[in-house]
Order: sequence, then structure tokens, then C-alpha cells
Amino acid sequence: MPDAAMNRKVKRICVYCGSGSGLNPAYAQAARDLGDALARADIGLVYGGGGLGLMGEVARSVLSAGGHVTGIIPDFLFGTEHAFEDVQELVVTGSMAERKNLMYEKADAFIALPGGVGTLEEFMEQLTLSQIGVHNKPIVLVNMEGYWDILVQLFTHMRESKFIHDGYELKFETVGNVTDAVSLILQQTKSDRAITC
Repeated sequence: MPDAAMNRKVKRICVYCGSGSGLNPAYAQAARDLGDALARADIGLVYGGGGLGLMGEVARSVLSAGGHVTGIIPDFLFGTEHAFEDVQELVVTGSMAERKNLMYEKADAFIALPGGVGTLEEFMEQLTLSQIGVHNKPIVLVNMEGYWDILVQLFTHMRESKFIHDGYELKFETVGNVTDAVSLILQQTKSDRAITC
């Protein structure tokens, strides 16, 4: 049965992003801007628990603006990803699967910033669950400076190749900046818009 999270106020948003900062300094600034926007909107952050890269930037920004942060990190990445222990809630899990499940359970919506394979995998999992009707939580891809252009093109190719069928559209929104991402989630009552391919 689809998740009914969007029938209530958005309290927490899960942010997927890189444990590195990337070459473009605009990515780190976007992470800081997102953290500030979440705190100002009284929305808690759920994220992967690391203190490095974009992950650390968004978490520190939420905290500095007076917001609430929930970090969820598997025990074997505690040192590798420099677990950020200054957050209000830090959950240490025994596996990646447990980490991802808790992130899903605690979040009312999802935002993906630039990142690597892990970011992509987490975003794709939520996209798949939404596509098959497991949940209807909003999913927003922040395609700043065209970072995710190739991914969006791949989705178009999948649809044109008939691997994304009618009735199973990809239910997410693409925006160019983090301000629009937060605003869009606050405006939606459920994620029922499909990508235009």
C-alpha cells in the first residue's frame, strides 16, 4: 500500500549527496544553502551521517541555522566517512540496507544533490519504490549546472526504448537549485508528476 506521508506536514527531508565536495565549489554552496533553507522551513534533515563533503556541509548548515539533524551511518563507515557526532540524533546501523531503510522510514520526501555512485543508488531506489507504488513521497533531483543531465537523458532513452511503460512513469521532479527543491516539496501533497521524456 502506498505511503501516505504527504497527507501530513513535511517534517523531515532525506538528502542524498556526495561524501566528497566535487570540483565545482557551487556544489558545496548549494549544500549549505539547502541546509539553511531546511532549517528556516522548520524541516529536519535526514542524511547519511558523514562529516565530509556535501554531506558534512548540509548537516553543519542545518545545525548552524538552528535546525534538527538525524544522521544514519553503518558502523563500518563510521571512521571512513568521518561520522558527524555533533548532530541531535546519530544512528549507527549494522548494514547499508538497514541504513537506507531507516532513512526511508524517517523521511517525508527526498532530495538528491550532486554525488557519486552511492548518491545515485539511493536516489534510484526511491525512484523505483515510487514507480511501483510502494510510496508517494516527493522525490526531487537538483540538477544544478547540468550535473544530472546525462541521467535525465538516460531516463528518456529508457522510455523511448519501452523499458519505462505507460502507467509506470518515473515520479520525480527536476529543479536547478535547492530553493526550488524545498519550495516544490512544500507545495506538493503527493508526488504524482512524471518526468517529461
